[in-house]
Amino acid sequence: MNETNLFQVVISHICTCSTDLALTPNIEAVLKTPMRELHISIPVRMDDGSIRAFQGFRVQYNDACGPAKGGIRFHPDETIDTIRGLAALMTWKCSLHNLPLGGSKGGVVCNPKELSRGELERLSREYTARMYPFLGPDRDVPAPDVYTTPEIMAWMMDEYSKIAGKTTFGMITGKPVSLGGSEGRIDSTARGGWYILREAAGSHGIDLNGARVAVQGFGNVGSFAALLGQELFGARIIAVSDSRGGVYSEEGLDIRGLIRHKKKTGRISGFPGAGEITNDDLLTLDVDILIPAALENVITLTNMEKVRAKIIAEFANGPIASDADPYFHRNGIMVLPDILCNGGGVIVSYYEMVQNFNMDHWDEAEVYRRLEKNIIESYNSVNDLAVKNNVPLRQAAYSIAISRVVKAMQLRGWV
Repeated sequence: MNETNLFQVVISHICTCSTDLALTPNIEAVLKTPMRELHISIPVRMDDGSIRAFQGFRVQYNDACGPAKGGIRFHPDETIDTIRGLAALMTWKCSLHNLPLGGSKGGVVCNPKELSRGELERLSREYTARMYPFLGPDRDVPAPDVYTTPEIMAWMMDEYSKIAGKTTFGMITGKPVSLGGSEGRIDSTARGGWYILREAAGSHGIDLNGARVAVQGFGNVGSFAALLGQELFGARIIAVSDSRGGVYSEEGLDIRGLIRHKKKTGRISGFPGAGEITNDDLLTLDVDILIPAALENVITLTNMEKVRAKIIAEFANGPIASDADPYFHRNGIMVLPDILCNGGGVIVSYYEMVQNFNMDHWDEAEVYRRLEKNIIESYNSVNDLAVKNNVPLRQAAYSIAISRVVKAMQLRGWV
């Protein structure tokens, strides 16, 4: 198996749970196959007058439990197999957290950092227009992902509404609050992850107040992971990194100051009072908690034995190669799997959908209260099954999620 192929990694997790759940070959075959794949060419007029064709994808993996739900990412290295894997992860994630949704994912092969604001808007609108027949509140609801923002979600919502002939807030989530977005959505992935970390740390004998934490990735999720860990739970964030490198301070970094530094300079390196550290070295620091919060496959067979964290919390999707899970389980390193740990984003996206359907708006406290209750219930279910069967948390999480999807398919008469 190619460990850099996220889809094959996800398939391997299905295979692991197949025996546990006594799945028939027919059911297993359906679970391993995306329901629908869309490949499109997106012609965009560039600022210099030329036309450039971008490649776009949307994979609707399984909608047995409800309308498909999943983000859209803009990235120069995007591949259809990554989108397939992420769409499958969204299917299991929504199921695990008991949301009436299926799973999907979208992507465009581009580098947003090289596009002007006008080019980025035209690309976003054209992607929406070409995907229009397959999107909608009762079909497939996108959301932000890597290098996409609330502003991009607003452009997509507006383009969809123009074609539909009516304002359709519910066709997308992660919108600005003034355009039907939900309070608490921007930090929901990181906040949900810390709610789970609070529960897991207690069972692992770790006091979050003063716990040594390293965060790999400093985009939306990573920056909020560091900020919330420091300000809400008293954790000592000793290292963070982004795609260009990282910074380190044994005394703990000033995360608000680091955020201001990155906004001003465009990078985190060069932060006053901190040393420099590489992404690879950050992953192997002697810390209580390691939070991979960037892209896939950063912990593999080549570096897993160097990891010294007591808990690895997957705030990113698929940061650990599948063959590393047994190693960490054998060595007493707790891995909080992505479909459990980073579910806060899709949970609050679901809340945004509910608010849009009801033409309602919840305050931040209500969103956080619901998020905390929902995600802790998910953690308790997974942890109880993992302890009962003496299996990694990931295997328990997949078993719960897949069993719910299978039941929905059986009730519909699909299998």
